[in-house]
Amino acid sequence: MNASAPRQTGRGTARSSARVRHPWLIALGTLVLGVLVVVLLWDWNWFKGPIERRVSAQTGREFRIDGDLDVDLGSTSTITAGGLRLANAAWAREPQMARVDRLRFDLRLWPLLRGELQIPRVALVRPVLHLQRNPKGLRNWDFGKPGGGELPAFRNIHIAQGQFGFYDPARKTDIRLTLDSQPRGKGNGEPPISLEGGGQWSGNTFTLSGTAESPLELRNARRPYRIDLRAAAGATRARARGTLLDPLRLRDFDLELALRGKNLADLYPLIGVVTPDTPPFSLDGRLTRDITAGRTTWHYDGFSGKVGDSDLRGDAAVTTGGPRPLLKADLQSRRLDLDDLAGFLGGAPQANESTNPELAARAAEQAARARVLPDKPYELERLRAMDADVRLRAHRINAPSLPLDDMEAHLLLDDGLLRLAPLNFGVAGGDIRATIRMDARRTPIHTRADASVRGLALAQLLPTPAAAQDAIGRIGGSLALTGNGNSVARMLASADGEVAIGMGSGRISNLVMELAGLDVQESLKFLLTKDRRVPIRCAWGDFAVAGGMMTARSLAFDTTDTILIGEGRISLRDETLDLKLRPRPKDRSLFVFRAPLLVGGSFRDPSFRPDLARVGLRAALALALANIAPPAALLATFEPGPGKDSDCGGRYAR
Repeated sequence: MNASAPRQTGRGTARSSARVRHPWLIALGTLVLGVLVVVLLWDWNWFKGPIERRVSAQTGREFRIDGDLDVDLGSTSTITAGGLRLANAAWAREPQMARVDRLRFDLRLWPLLRGELQIPRVALVRPVLHLQRNPKGLRNWDFGKPGGGELPAFRNIHIAQGQFGFYDPARKTDIRLTLDSQPRGKGNGEPPISLEGGGQWSGNTFTLSGTAESPLELRNARRPYRIDLRAAAGATRARARGTLLDPLRLRDFDLELALRGKNLADLYPLIGVVTPDTPPFSLDGRLTRDITAGRTTWHYDGFSGKVGDSDLRGDAAVTTGGPRPLLKADLQSRRLDLDDLAGFLGGAPQANESTNPELAARAAEQAARARVLPDKPYELERLRAMDADVRLRAHRINAPSLPLDDMEAHLLLDDGLLRLAPLNFGVAGGDIRATIRMDARRTPIHTRADASVRGLALAQLLPTPAAAQDAIGRIGGSLALTGNGNSVARMLASADGEVAIGMGSGRISNLVMELAGLDVQESLKFLLTKDRRVPIRCAWGDFAVAGGMMTARSLAFDTTDTILIGEGRISLRDETLDLKLRPRPKDRSLFVFRAPLLVGGSFRDPSFRPDLARVGLRAALALALANIAPPAALLATFEPGPGKDSDCGGRYAR
């Protein structure tokens, strides 16, 4: 027994010394076992309280996790939380600014030990975000205690049944959208987001739909973020497709923007740009933006399209940040339908042309009126709402009833003061150059118009090809008018100033002149033989304008055959004509019933007729003389030709 005892003691000593030599193995095993126990049995909801308090302190808003918090540990751990709620600002409409029914994200542990937060994947189920700005300019996304720091490096995000809302009552804007991640496409790219919704924009109902790249692409401020969105507000449609650069800061845009609608004036409540009423339009161009010295400029460059029956192209820019938005544009049209500019004057295009239902109804009403001058008032608040610097050049004008060639206009609008300087038309081979000043800072609008007429070809102004045949001459003149009124009709109804027009030497059909004087003998001769041309010595008309009434101070048309001397008035107020032209032939002729020619009627339905009372008197006298002595009847129709040449001393008769 004694021999065996030492051996047992030796083996026990060896085991004891092993435990003494490797205590760290026992500690490590115990730690691993403890961690396993903790992982298997630990309730991760214990961390909800500390997380809620930390987020609440950082945001100044109550933050809650109403569901369970769970962690699946690994080199890339998965964290799941349910029922996340972030309270809204006290003044906001919605009680909660954000909520998520279920949040699941992956977290890489080894980069975390180096202080780098990497989240490869985030999944959100029914997330809701409400943003709001109050009338004082406060924003509910401005937190009392911002956390600062950089966002973690996300790699993948998936949204299921998301909702987004933006409310700005001061701007009458209320937007609500639904968002969903689409299936991942080819190339393992991040799945794009589809969105759909609408609401109110500046008080106007609209809808929005389209797609955008994954929100993860927003993290790279240097990489363009692609979108393809369609919006509709009433009859106005827009499609924006292209890229945003650093969209979280709304830094730069590069979009192809297509616009179409029934009236350009409908854009005013949507984007604050004032335009006149127009027929339907369709435009497509490039939208970009830049910010300089606190001012933002939106550029719509290289656009082209149609407005009514006119083509239109050019560049436009709207700058905000000043006292009023500023519109600058350089526009051109290869073929401009004059009817499409009717809205500038308060009128409407003819109903048989490209138009919209509202303008068609206005055109029908306008056609049924006895008056011609547009009486639709200008909207003063729109003239005062923005500034503008717009140039328009039309290379060809379509106006069947007018001999217009081209047009150049430069519109300047500054704090309610509108100027067209110049407003030039190519007319009948000549031109009309005008400047117009409308002061909408006053009520009613005070308007001044100055115009000069130069080199208009007589042949192109005559109403029929027969009358225009062989007609030669150039017409010039001037106009200076001032008036008060909020429509074209009211401005002219109160107009003061003067109008003068004249012509130098030329020629015209003798038949036209003889018919004007009812010279039966001469007219028959030219009808049965060959019409000949009569030289025009000069012609002029000089009118004084007061209170909307044009009174002829001097009116004459002098040819080598006949001189017409005129008098009378034209009422811009009543839109009526009351002129009398007295023919004075310069030759002797039988069978003449010469009498004053009366120009009357209205602007819409003018009349040109001889004074039938005078013609009847001559006819009655001829009949009476015929009963006494038939040859004597010729005396009543004989014209001795007392007309004399004028001195042609007028300004325009040279």
